[in-house]
Amino acid sequence: MQPANLLLLTVVLAIVAYGFGYARSRTLATPLGGIRHLKSLPFYYGARASLWCAIPALVVLALWAAFQGKVIQTLVLGSLPAELAPGSAGEASLLLSKISNVASGALPAGFVEAPIAEAADRLEALREQSRMLMTALVVSVAVLAGFLGWLKIRPKLNARVQVESILKWLFFSCAALAILTTVGIIFSVAFETFRFFGKVPFTEFFFGSQWSPQTALRADQVAAEGAFGMIPLFTGTLLISAIAMTVAVPVGLMSAIYLSEYAGKRVRGIVKPLLEMLAGIPTVVYGFFAALTVAPFISDLAASIGIEASSQSALAAGAVMGIMIIPFVSSLSDDVINAVPQSLRDGSLALGATQSETMKKVIFPAALPGIMGGILLAVSRAIGETMIVVMAAGLAANLTANPLETVTTVTVQIVTLLTGDQEFDSAKTLAAFALGAMLFIATLLLNVIALKIVRKYREQYD
Repeated sequence: MQPANLLLLTVVLAIVAYGFGYARSRTLATPLGGIRHLKSLPFYYGARASLWCAIPALVVLALWAAFQGKVIQTLVLGSLPAELAPGSAGEASLLLSKISNVASGALPAGFVEAPIAEAADRLEALREQSRMLMTALVVSVAVLAGFLGWLKIRPKLNARVQVESILKWLFFSCAALAILTTVGIIFSVAFETFRFFGKVPFTEFFFGSQWSPQTALRADQVAAEGAFGMIPLFTGTLLISAIAMTVAVPVGLMSAIYLSEYAGKRVRGIVKPLLEMLAGIPTVVYGFFAALTVAPFISDLAASIGIEASSQSALAAGAVMGIMIIPFVSSLSDDVINAVPQSLRDGSLALGATQSETMKKVIFPAALPGIMGGILLAVSRAIGETMIVVMAAGLAANLTANPLETVTTVTVQIVTLLTGDQEFDSAKTLAAFALGAMLFIATLLLNVIALKIVRKYREQYD
């Protein structure tokens, strides 16, 4: 049984355990004169039995799903003959990918060596055995634990305290898991980044002006080790993000001012949902729009006035990205403007100021810290965008400030470097982690600055 189906089965068993626990508590309460003689309500006895059933089974399921892949891969690789045994982690990854492709049918068995085909059969058999054992073990644990939870129900048992204690630790575990996940991401990226700097000099990455991670086929070719200067990538990222914010900030901010201060309730009820619908459009659709409509229009317009422009340009990607970010800026700015106390508006109008003067001299200065925080969060969103850049700006790492030329961004290069079967011992693949670490630091700093500004705003008007 697949883990998803097994998870649903565990939920069903937990519901059944709840019903049995609930019924047993009421049955035990009947000779005593009713549920008022129970230490807790029947709901808590049922919830306790349900938790006893579900938690051990889910722990077993999570541990099995976490380790079964590694164990199966080790067994499969260990069964290969010595001449095919991988010599490094990268070779092992590529070999396992080939075996998995044969096992799934994506690669015909006749196109690989006989030991590889046998390993694919062994992989499929081990996976089937693992699923059967996992199903039997999880169901057995759920039934046994649920039965024990049902058996221990007594009228004097304080089930409410136990249920609340279990839920408290469950919530704490979820919070700790989120923190540990973040720490794990940081350490995994940092570890691979250090490995990259062991292959590529620190100075070349930070101060190099050329990006060409594709290594040459022969050692006697020029730039046989590739070029890993990040400056063209970050220049393209900043250029496209600047164009996007030039579009998004004025339009989004003016829209928020109109909707919050000037629009009537009927107009606001129509325009605001329509504006926020832009946030629900998939980025790939924006990419199609940028590649098929905006980029050709910019290229034709530039040619008509005698300016040379590429068919893929930073201007096209940045403009469409700005349209995508408009509802983000507008929604945040609208919330901040509406959070300004009404007493400030009333006081300004009472002193004889017009609505426009009140907006310019009272409301906007009061809301400016929150607006700036929202804009910085929007910048982080623009820096992390990938699909629109791939489809409208291209992949060429050009060091230029001309918005009509083809550029690329950090996120696009990360996707390009990690596409397909990769050997994680090469500088080319490890460069993606170095770029990710730099991007993580940049967006983290922007988010920290934005949160500090927003916190300052909240402290002032809470």
